[in-house]
Amino acid sequence: MKQNEGKKERKSLVFRFLNTVEQVGNRLPHPITMFAALALFIVFLSGILAAAGISAEGEVIDSTTMEVTTQTVSVVSLMDRDGLVYMLTHMVTNFTEFAPLGVVLVTMLGVGCAEGSGYLSALLKKTVSVTPAKLVTPMLVFLGVMSNVASDVGYVVLIPLGAMVFLACGRHPIAGIAAAFAGVSGGFSANLLIGTLDPMLAGISTEAAQLVSPGYVVEPSANWYFMIVSTFLIVALGSWVTDRIVEPRLAGGVKQTYGEGSEGGAADGLSGQPADSPSDRSAVSLTSRERKALRLANISFLMLAAAIALLAWPQNSFFRNPETKSLISSSPFMTGLIVLIALLFFVPSVVYGRVSGAYKGEKDVCAQLGSNMEAMGGYIALSFAAAQFISYFNYTKLGTILALKGADVLGHIGAGGPVLMVLFILLAAVINLFMGSASAKWTILAPVFVPMFMLLGYSPELVQVAYRIGDSATNLITPLMAYFAMVVVFAKKYDDNSGIGTLVSTMLPYCICFLIGWSLLLILWMGAGLPLGPGAGLMIS
Repeated sequence: MKQNEGKKERKSLVFRFLNTVEQVGNRLPHPITMFAALALFIVFLSGILAAAGISAEGEVIDSTTMEVTTQTVSVVSLMDRDGLVYMLTHMVTNFTEFAPLGVVLVTMLGVGCAEGSGYLSALLKKTVSVTPAKLVTPMLVFLGVMSNVASDVGYVVLIPLGAMVFLACGRHPIAGIAAAFAGVSGGFSANLLIGTLDPMLAGISTEAAQLVSPGYVVEPSANWYFMIVSTFLIVALGSWVTDRIVEPRLAGGVKQTYGEGSEGGAADGLSGQPADSPSDRSAVSLTSRERKALRLANISFLMLAAAIALLAWPQNSFFRNPETKSLISSSPFMTGLIVLIALLFFVPSVVYGRVSGAYKGEKDVCAQLGSNMEAMGGYIALSFAAAQFISYFNYTKLGTILALKGADVLGHIGAGGPVLMVLFILLAAVINLFMGSASAKWTILAPVFVPMFMLLGYSPELVQVAYRIGDSATNLITPLMAYFAMVVVFAKKYDDNSGIGTLVSTMLPYCICFLIGWSLLLILWMGAGLPLGPGAGLMIS
């Protein structure tokens, strides 16, 4: 009895802490105002620090030539003539070249039709009717982790689907967003397959390792074994946090603002509990016409997917890299994947809408496309402010200087190897709050830490793993992550009162658990002396 009371008290303390984080965060201005204010803050801060002569020196890998050079990086002011010219002449291109903007809008052309035609709702109802309730959360987190092999697709496709899946199960939609976001972003480095990030980081690690051992090569598969096990760890931790912390807190303590006809149709309100009873399951049943439309739409989806696969199969396919013949590395297939994803949603949606009667003709489809873009108005406005803030921060070199200063401090700590490795994970996690690009951070940190750990006997592959852990875990709580603003907008669709504070407080438990759990896994892995990947050990042989 006392044990249960202790658990309830601890959970209550956690909920109160997260509620405080949310309340403080949501008292901040509207996200658009917030990003605009941060952009102005960077302008004034850069002027002050540049006038004070703030700089940092260190070895950095040039991402273009892959050469290691010693550089002195100084704060670049936005308050001098060049800075003012930059802001004036780049404001439009900062917005139009904002990486998530085009990706999100093109994808939403297809996903919006899938939602508006009823195809997505029917597909989710069918999925919910055959999926055991206990598997919904781990399935969603797992798909989020695996989506990283296709670069950023998980952000724009799976996160909004997570809300719809949970809502169709009678569960809290923002918990669905959180579970998908945790897998896609928090588990960014984990995967069962070799992704696009692996060869990029391996190339940088190779250059850093050759500072100590000329000819040393870090293979793209160097972290594969560890990342396979990490996938299951992230799924387990993400599912536990969703079911035990995030969803109970959202369902029990946060006021929601849903209409009677919420999309997806929760079977049991927002109780936070899966819909298991016969009456709940009947709420996700389909009419005979909907079943026919769904069947034909799924057939069209499979036919289109098969056609894409057949076109991509030949070695001389236009989908492949013309030089390497790769379907993954720098290929038209990966570059155009967003367009293909949009088509894979659009075509079956039109088929479903026509058969079900939702679309009478092409004018209805065109009207739906316009409606899709209208729904993204808030995100477009938010993207403009966020793009300026991120661009200004990168221009001033503040993130680079922070990384170099942090590396210098950690490099002078006289701790043992395992302790130093954990400290390095924490350093990467903190720097990730201020620098979004995984490869950009690694070009700064690798020339410092790869040689340093190699001199202690630890392999570059191990250092790269530690970096990837820190780089992934704090993706969930930093507004400098390019898709953070998009997730805020997705959450506001289901709760008008949600804001940056809501998202940060919701994702903070994942961040903490991923950091602790992943670090412990690495310590156990080191203790057991297991290989990190094919031919990649923990120590330099």
